[in-house]
Amino acid sequence: MSNPGSSGRLRRNGRLRHSRAAAWMLSHSAGTVKPFIELAKAQFTALQLPARSRELVILTVAEYTETTFVAAQHNPMSQAAGVDERTRQLIRSRQLDDAELSPHDSALLRFTAEIVQHPRIADDVFDTARQFLSERELVEALQVIGYYWTFGRISTVLDVEVTKIYGDEPILDAPDNGTSGRLPAVPSPPLRSPGTTGRS
Repeated sequence: MSNPGSSGRLRRNGRLRHSRAAAWMLSHSAGTVKPFIELAKAQFTALQLPARSRELVILTVAEYTETTFVAAQHNPMSQAAGVDERTRQLIRSRQLDDAELSPHDSALLRFTAEIVQHPRIADDVFDTARQFLSERELVEALQVIGYYWTFGRISTVLDVEVTKIYGDEPILDAPDNGTSGRLPAVPSPPLRSPGTTGRS
């Protein structure tokens, strides 16, 4: 891992471009970065919610939060988990009631989209989701939604640019310099260049 204060970090229009940009941004919150990353790993190792359903949830959160970084990273992950391109297209076009979607997929996508957009969701949306998800899976889906909403806002507000598609590699590894998982004693990158709006 290169020092974020070195040539590994480049600025363009106020955006951070770094091979591990998201992790370096998170390292500003030194007390929470490692638990946040561990929670990310739990989304892939400790859920009863199937991987395909998890990826449907994440892609929907990315679409409705307009998070390019998350969408770009999870397109190949979702494909590996069994989400076909047509389903991804329907998510991107927000056609969550399309007849091409299975009842399960439509229910899960609508559940996710409603939660991202509203503090409470309609009874029919919730009841339909319950037809396909166990109580544990419902709560896990809520946690995935919340996690990727947060991660998405970190990437949009702090202008983390897509420079690499990780595929099966971990997107979030704690910045490390060979010290057994401890954060390196190097400065975190500036959140944004002074005077930038974060919008282009």
